[in-house]
Amino acid sequence: MNLTERRKAATELEIARAAASLFAERGSAGTTVEAIADRAGLSLRTFYRYFPTKQDAVAPLLSIGAQRWLDLLAATPRDVPAVRALEGAAERALTAADATAAESYGWTRGLLRAADGDPALRAVWLRVNDESERRLVRILADRATGADPLEARVAAAAATAAIRIAVETWARGDTPPTGPGSPADLGVRCMRELTAGLRPAAPS
Repeated sequence: MNLTERRKAATELEIARAAASLFAERGSAGTTVEAIADRAGLSLRTFYRYFPTKQDAVAPLLSIGAQRWLDLLAATPRDVPAVRALEGAAERALTAADATAAESYGWTRGLLRAADGDPALRAVWLRVNDESERRLVRILADRATGADPLEARVAAAAATAAIRIAVETWARGDTPPTGPGSPADLGVRCMRELTAGLRPAAPS
């Protein structure tokens, strides 16, 4: 990534953080493009150079979490079974390891609650999940050379759904981002449920 691309990515992320915080504070109806641009310290014209709508502005921030999970999975030793690798990467990716991570879950909760009443915002959330699923197919296929492509797609769909359901379930409740009922706790539970079909069959 060259300097121009890094600057563009940094500006996109700055706008995304401003948008996410406003959605969390004010909901969708109370968040305008003008307010996002103002909080990001940018002109309205600059905002529209990067994003077509206020909802699209949060995509880069949502993508960071998805990419962290994929990076952790890709770095997992290849001799670790797929199910264990998926569970372990999910738990680590969803764990609020420090104050900054815990704080980020605050706007995540507000953002997903706002998405429940805003189809365009929910569409962005689902699009990020779909993109993550597509990348996950490649990672799983690479981990199991010669595996059936259909199996990789099904596994990727189940694992991505597990993460999405875990985060959405947590966001709609009131538990803190750590401990029982946290995104990491729910992520492992959902992963075990939705990847059950990947487990070796019991001996007959």
